[in-house]
Amino acid sequence: MSQFIEKALIDHTVQAVHELYQAEIQPSQIALQETRKEFEGQITIVVFPITKFSKKSPEQTGTEVGEFLQSRIPELSGFNVIKGFLNVSLSDNYWIDLLNSTLLASDFGCFPANGKKLMVEYSSPNTNKPLHLGHIRNNLLGYSVAEILKAYGYDVIKANLVNDRGIHICKSMLAWQKFGNGETPASSGLKGDHLVGKYYVIFDKEYKKQIDELKAEGQTEEEAKKNAPLIREAQEMLQQWEAGDQQVIQLWSTMNGWVYSGFEKTYNQLGVDFDKYYYESNTYLLGKDIIQEGLDSGVFFKKEDNSVWIDLTDEGLDQKLVLRGDGTSVYITQDLGTAQLKYDEFHMNESIYVVGNEQDYHFKVLFLILKKLGKPWASGLFHLSYGMVDLPSGKMKSREGTVVDADDLMSEMVETAKERTEELGKTDGFSETEKAELYNTIGMGALKYFLLKVDPKKRLLFDPNESVDFQGHTGPFIQYTHARIKSVLNKAGFSEATPVTKPASISSYERDLIQVLGNFPVVIEASATEFSPAQLANYIYDVAKLYNKFYHEESILKAEVEEVKNFRLHLSATAARVISKGMNLLGIQVPERM
Repeated sequence: MSQFIEKALIDHTVQAVHELYQAEIQPSQIALQETRKEFEGQITIVVFPITKFSKKSPEQTGTEVGEFLQSRIPELSGFNVIKGFLNVSLSDNYWIDLLNSTLLASDFGCFPANGKKLMVEYSSPNTNKPLHLGHIRNNLLGYSVAEILKAYGYDVIKANLVNDRGIHICKSMLAWQKFGNGETPASSGLKGDHLVGKYYVIFDKEYKKQIDELKAEGQTEEEAKKNAPLIREAQEMLQQWEAGDQQVIQLWSTMNGWVYSGFEKTYNQLGVDFDKYYYESNTYLLGKDIIQEGLDSGVFFKKEDNSVWIDLTDEGLDQKLVLRGDGTSVYITQDLGTAQLKYDEFHMNESIYVVGNEQDYHFKVLFLILKKLGKPWASGLFHLSYGMVDLPSGKMKSREGTVVDADDLMSEMVETAKERTEELGKTDGFSETEKAELYNTIGMGALKYFLLKVDPKKRLLFDPNESVDFQGHTGPFIQYTHARIKSVLNKAGFSEATPVTKPASISSYERDLIQVLGNFPVVIEASATEFSPAQLANYIYDVAKLYNKFYHEESILKAEVEEVKNFRLHLSATAARVISKGMNLLGIQVPERM
């Protein structure tokens, strides 16, 4: 609904209470909502708060207020009362004017810059293995949230904190040294991240063999895990890295270079990008100044072994270690320092961390510590927590080498899109290059939409076959709808520069479509403020569904009256524009033809 009609309904309802019942009601007490589909009308006013002033039944109160509103607001064509709900209908002229004056405006769905800066940190991969299905959800969420916030008026920085150091990195390095025989991405034909991941898996297999051997000699599982030669060598390599050993640093640099090159290809295929990279190899020593600051202010305390802690028991948590007794950092030390570094560099108003829900406790503690340290920017920190992604075949696993690889999954999606599209015969007249581009657009659109349509907090089951369905609640259905609209507009030789004409009346299908299109700015705002691409994804599906209803029920190109045909073409063009813009904010392309 437009802000104009919303304001008119609220203002006149306030006036109705004043004149009918000699009472005053606050505008904030008047609740408006879209009328449920099974009832007649487009906007519903909740009557219950008004009955305390009218001292009458909800039905009688609704009828009296409805009659008052209809006598004052020309756009109202009728009303009905169902229990405590007043459902009002708006005239055809209202909907026609809404399309003409609002939806066709060049700035429809655009928001002015709000002067606020915001960072979205996402992806955050480890350089010891390739990106997997969980990373895909992370990247798609981070990218789409950033794009939606940009559209809502924020100055957005997309950041990626790469975990490129630690014992897990040394495991891949050591295995390559021992078993690699000088293998490189060029000699093996493997992407760099896949090659390094291969040696991470090899390390784990060899490590398990050594553990079993030591257990056979009488050691406990815990003893064997500590004493296995491979893990000792990996720990020694980490110490050498931290001491600046040139040979170790050179190997680390070479293998990380392979991984970054591989990641870049995956990011390109996924369609995500970053404005700023941070590397843990540069940030892992950060945070010690903050620890001292906390000790000086009494926020932290030392134990007898010199370790530094914070007591969060008053907040329902526990005591948390922030620095080991030997002066070495723990994860939260580094995260405190990196948070300060990011703020010092960009001075953003808000910062969003896109990280899986297994880290909920960590971020609760991190944000709480920063607030206790008196960081004024800590109130702008938010953890966008998301659930795991499963496939029908079961959970993902990493170290055993059965991870659902991101590159393999994307290739499979494009191949499935090719098979489905060819089965349906949707590529007549396409060149081979155009076909390849279309299959990629549909396959990636299917993957992205399926993962983004679900609320981020929820765990989801991703079914590749279900996602590439041209009739279901899917990306390809929406993409096909966009191509259908473009086909109609092309056949008509339509130009958006053509002035829109006013038909004498409109059908319920046209009215419903105009109503849902009018909600586009509201949905962008809700998706931005709640960091939820799912709201936008589901809204675009509603637009596509309503357009297809309209398309099947109302003749466009063969409309008997030229004014009606012109109006319907403009309505179609608006639907295509909203679908295209909405899908782009999700990182999904829409084809011009299929």
